[in-house]
Amino acid sequence: MKVCAVGVGAVLSEDNEVDLEAYVKSVLPGGFVAARLWGTGRRKTVVAGVVIVDGTGQIIINNRTVQDYMQGNPLWLQAVKYPLASLGYEQKYETIVRAEDGGLSAQAQAILLGIARALIVANQANREPLMKQGLLTRDSRVVERRAQLQAEWEPIIRKIMTRSRGGGFRSTCFY
Repeated sequence: MKVCAVGVGAVLSEDNEVDLEAYVKSVLPGGFVAARLWGTGRRKTVVAGVVIVDGTGQIIINNRTVQDYMQGNPLWLQAVKYPLASLGYEQKYETIVRAEDGGLSAQAQAILLGIARALIVANQANREPLMKQGLLTRDSRVVERRAQLQAEWEPIIRKIMTRSRGGGFRSTCFY
């Protein structure tokens, strides 16, 4: 994906557009692992790795701009930018995100948590205002899986089968 916005250390292609993948590699030469200011956000099945570096305030998610990746949805865009805006850092840090799995809504919430955690790594004084706004709390709600339901229903099914005449589950059905 190529964009016309030029950041610090941007890599230009032949038609004067920024190649975001090459730009991310130039900003993070050792990759996400070598980054100093990072945070991890989770929501449902989503895991979002967030790296913040000094820059222009641009947010890049999976080598795409935030506007492009979040499909212009104002609620998701606001969620992603909220930790930076609440501390007044919209133009101070450049945010690079790698989000995996899940839907865009859950990814936006995981990115919010990841940015908040990365801002604490950047400056420990950011912890108190972020805590007061509830941005450091992980939403642990996940979809209940079938295996969990089967474990809950197993004693009930066993009871039905032992009480039924003939010992089979089909004999309890009324035809």
